[in-house]
Amino acid sequence: MEQWQKDLMEIVETVADEVERFLLGMSEMVDSFCELTEEFTEQLQNSIVIEVDQYIQDFTEPILEVYWELEDIVADVDPGFPYSVEPTPEQNAACRGCSNYHGHVYGGNLLVCAMHPHGWDDENCPDWEQE
Repeated sequence: MEQWQKDLMEIVETVADEVERFLLGMSEMVDSFCELTEEFTEQLQNSIVIEVDQYIQDFTEPILEVYWELEDIVADVDPGFPYSVEPTPEQNAACRGCSNYHGHVYGGNLLVCAMHPHGWDDENCPDWEQE
């Protein structure tokens, strides 16, 4: 082999070694950067989560206190939604088994039927019809 060929091979090997060292250095820098960003992200996320939790707690605590205080008051009030009431021997006895019986409470008022909105007084309703 001639001298210039040997010199060229040394130059190529030197360049290859330098490129390898450069890439290893870049790889270490990228790894360090990734570790740093992971730590930063974790710290930021933890601090944000703590702050958001505190904000939510500060925001909801007074509302929940008012809610729990009002719950006792609201429990005694009619919910405002219609609900049904079945006739019993004590209340609306004449309506048991009647097809005209409606029996829903609206705003605290029982609507017994269209003919007798408040019900019939005794057990023999003149408008009673079998279901």
